[in-house]
Amino acid sequence: MNRPGDAPINVEKNPARSIEIVNRGLARRYAAEKRFRFYGAAAVGISLLFLSLLFISIIGKGYTAFQQTFIELEVYFDPDMLDETDLNTANYPGLVRQSLQKMFPDVTGRDDRRDLYALVSTGAAFKLRRLALDSPEIIGQTRSVWVPADDDVDMLVKGHYDRNRSEDERRINDRQLAWIDSLEENGKIKKRFNTAFFTSGDSREPELAGIRGAAVGSFYTLAITLLLSFPIGVAAAVYLEEFAPKNRWTDLIEVNINNLAAVPSIVFGLLGLAVFINFFGFPRSVPLVGGLVLTLMTLPTIIIAGRASLKSVPPSIREAALGIGASKMQMVYHHVLPLAMPGILTGTIIGMAQALGETAPLLMIGMVAFIVDIPGGFTDPSTVLPVQIFLWADSPERAFTERTSAAIMVLLAFLIFMNAAAVMLRKKFERRW
Repeated sequence: MNRPGDAPINVEKNPARSIEIVNRGLARRYAAEKRFRFYGAAAVGISLLFLSLLFISIIGKGYTAFQQTFIELEVYFDPDMLDETDLNTANYPGLVRQSLQKMFPDVTGRDDRRDLYALVSTGAAFKLRRLALDSPEIIGQTRSVWVPADDDVDMLVKGHYDRNRSEDERRINDRQLAWIDSLEENGKIKKRFNTAFFTSGDSREPELAGIRGAAVGSFYTLAITLLLSFPIGVAAAVYLEEFAPKNRWTDLIEVNINNLAAVPSIVFGLLGLAVFINFFGFPRSVPLVGGLVLTLMTLPTIIIAGRASLKSVPPSIREAALGIGASKMQMVYHHVLPLAMPGILTGTIIGMAQALGETAPLLMIGMVAFIVDIPGGFTDPSTVLPVQIFLWADSPERAFTERTSAAIMVLLAFLIFMNAAAVMLRKKFERRW
């Protein structure tokens, strides 16, 4: 227990001195252990603090996107403006303008009328068109219809615009403020749940933009990824762990697989662009190519997790199976693989969650295109949720800011669900030996 330079101590002649030295050493070690625990707890606390700030910021900016401002119009479906033989191309914007003019008959100037019509979204005409196509009998009748308000009106009603600023600093002028106040007093303007955010595709107009197209595109892309990466990854893991000879070639393959897991994702995008699009001639911006690229990126994760799970199966399982006459293939298929499957599934889910949040490789294969229609198959042009968030974040309109945060919330919900499923699978099927 002596430190360098200390005089040697005779334990037998001075036991009290020896105990004192031991106690001082224990005190120093206990103090160091307390400091280490404090540093670890502080690191965890700081990480949780920043994570909480991130979630609070995202939720604070995005929760209002789940509501949308609507204006009630008394619409007269004028037969003179609606040709029953061709309701698709009728003058529905004219019906909207006519309804607004009836609500504010004192508005006569050209500029005033333009500002009045700007209170309502261009999507109002599409809603009237759907009503006329679904129920042609309403032609010649007057109906109360709630139509979406313009994004600037929506931002004002939600409190994102300061109405106390001077008119030059507002996107809503004083005349429009007066009309909005009149609509609120008469109960003609309300906030409702924004179903269009979940049922519509992308749009240039923020109040009409939704995530359904991106969500469907993500589903098709991940379906391709799962169908290809899971069987190939499991087969590769089983071969390398159970059947491959141990030599320099297999060592080289293992090193490369481990290195591929750390390769930046954009490299896989460049590979997909060169191979699948330029060489094989697959179309750009389709879930098929996106799934192939994400398969290349996800395979190393699944193979590494699969090999780790196979290694965790005790050798006695293999020996017992072989001892009762099973072939090596039967031993692996009937005994080892079922026991390793929970860990393999966990690695697969983690790999799929990583693929769901990827943007860079998909940008390289053209999935950054502006897609309005909902994709109907694996070869239809589409985008994915992370790319949709990227596009909205680059838009100048204030309304797209809240929709960007709301889309991030949806994406995080999917990621949390997938990671929670991985943890539950691990807890449910894990076996301790």
